[in-house]
Amino acid sequence: MEYMSQEGYDKLVAELHQMESVELPQVRDAIAEARDKGDLSENFEYHAAKREQARLLSRIRFKQKVLANARVIDMSRLGSDSVQLLSKVGMTNLGNQRQMSYTIVSPHEADIHEGKISIKSPIAQALLNKKVGDVVEISVPAGLLRLRIESISL
Repeated sequence: MEYMSQEGYDKLVAELHQMESVELPQVRDAIAEARDKGDLSENFEYHAAKREQARLLSRIRFKQKVLANARVIDMSRLGSDSVQLLSKVGMTNLGNQRQMSYTIVSPHEADIHEGKISIKSPIAQALLNKKVGDVVEISVPAGLLRLRIESISL
């Protein structure tokens, strides 16, 4: 079972719809067009289109499986007293005094550019169930990272 936000669920549904209704018909058209060109054994366009179709069908099956096992979290039932899934955590890096803020999300919603980190990441794992004011030490490839939790919100 995979827990996620309503926003993440809706985004996955939209991606799946895009793949099934737009990308897959385009690939099928490319296969038909390449097939019309003759000898399939030496037809690079045909083989490339078939590989693209296999890749796309694999992605579609993966997204369908994720959605089948997805459970949308009711945000009204979550508290903000400790760090948990969908918490937005404000922190200070005690090594360089820099402020940072991340939202803890499911692995399928993670996007570092949007400030969303996977609940399965080492940082998120170390932050889980901690409270405001707690100092967390995390072993990262660059060494030991010390973070102080400044705020927790939803």
